[in-house]
Amino acid sequence: MPLTLDKGVPAIASQPASSSTPRGRVLAVDDDEAILGMLVRVLGSEGFSVDGVTSAGAAIARLRVDVPDVVLLDVGLADADGFEVLSTLRKHLDVPVILVTGRGAEPDRVRGLRTGADDYVVKPFSGEHLAARVTALLRRAGQAAAPVLDISVAGLRIDLARREALLDGRRLDLTRREFDLLAYLAARPGAVVSRRELLTEVWQQAYGDDQTIDVHVSWLRRKLGETAALPRYLHTVRGVGVMLDVPRDVPRDVPRDAPR
Repeated sequence: MPLTLDKGVPAIASQPASSSTPRGRVLAVDDDEAILGMLVRVLGSEGFSVDGVTSAGAAIARLRVDVPDVVLLDVGLADADGFEVLSTLRKHLDVPVILVTGRGAEPDRVRGLRTGADDYVVKPFSGEHLAARVTALLRRAGQAAAPVLDISVAGLRIDLARREALLDGRRLDLTRREFDLLAYLAARPGAVVSRRELLTEVWQQAYGDDQTIDVHVSWLRRKLGETAALPRYLHTVRGVGVMLDVPRDVPRDVPRDAPR
């Protein structure tokens, strides 16, 4: 039976933030009670208000009545596949999600990002490291809600206040990360942005896999109706980075990245 936002059981663990002003509210979902207890304890000591549950049903039940600032979601849950839970959440909520899992293989990482995860943390990890990732994700989410400017680039309009992107007047269905990436590049038209800068400024990660950038650029291209061979907006500069541009002196049917 598919997961819905109507099923679940009560949460089993919770810990308020260690200060009177929490840094953020976290829902941790993991069927390993030892790991869940560590998440609740460590994040609580770092100033977060944390609820912990051991099943997908409990997570869905909690989210029906209270949406936290971020969800930590284990992929290998006993009562449901974590990717299925994430897919269900994305149909109903825009809450930031970090997948916490022992599956570190590249196909699992790509599947997690494609399904809508904002970050992917592989076990084992330190509590401090995870707290830093949660902090970075919440900072990005807070920054994303504040801008009130519009960006327009030759048929592409990005409304930062509404977090909407329109192509020739048609609204694009973008994930949170796809929108942030597109907006960052569109704010710097004609400038080549390195993958390292994108990881630092868009993903808020000092270290990471450059392939994450390439995967998201590929998804954006598909939604923008272009390809790597025939780019309209997104151009890759080999060995340097990515640029958003609409060259007026190059016909639409000529690849911008073609060898010269």
